Amino acid sequence: MPPRSRLPRLPTVLPPRDPRRGYTQQEILEHLRRLILDGNLPPRTMLPLREFSERYAVSPIPVRESLQTLIGEGLVEHRQHCGYTVTQLTVRELRELYLVREQLESTALAAAVLRAGPDDHRLAAESHARLEAAVREDDPAAYHRESRIFHLALTRPSGMARLVHMLEYAWNITEPVQPMVHVSAAERAVLQDDHARQLAAFLAGDAEGLLAAAERHHTRLNGVVAGLPTDTGLLAAEDI
Repeated sequence: MPPRSRLPRLPTVLPPRDPRRGYTQQEILEHLRRLILDGNLPPRTMLPLREFSERYAVSPIPVRESLQTLIGEGLVEHRQHCGYTVTQLTVRELRELYLVREQLESTALAAAVLRAGPDDHRLAAESHARLEAAVREDDPAAYHRESRIFHLALTRPSGMARLVHMLEYAWNITEPVQPMVHVSAAERAVLQDDHARQLAAFLAGDAEGLLAAAERHHTRLNGVVAGLPTDTGLLAAEDI
């Protein structure tokens, strides 16, 4: 009997771009990052080298290199004698990262709303429509995934590439928690009303209105984060 897997059930692995060559280290990195960001590998999940090597039909070396990169991105931790695990944030760390996200996003929004053109408006409106659909269909995973796309659609026109990169980095570290999946449908609907106000101000080129709507939204988000459970393994209640 084969040994029992230490991994949760995962989506079917995508085929390599070049079947003759097999999976490259970059492809493995992209796959592992996406599994974590999409919540398929929750916080504290063990990441065994052997199982991933078998999954991608490669030696442990490219898997180890990918995990080392994800350590640098804050998504994975390595402890001697314990191996690799998906990072588990403390309550305090998650709250701090949301404050960082708020400050970075507000700075980008102030510039983006004045620089945005028709294509930027279209992308934001399309993302907002998908958020609306997720609310109607009560699809928390889709809502969580699209919420990130919507916020970045509002900030990318800023032209502040390094700042937006820092925002994405901070956002990535919070993704394994999947906050929007763990709130009620009613709470998601209220947050979506905030998104509607942000979109209206963005389309109107109203910087003051957009920043005011963003501030209200982040205040509400901070309340959501404060209410996330700490007894399910999602978050560590105290610093270790």
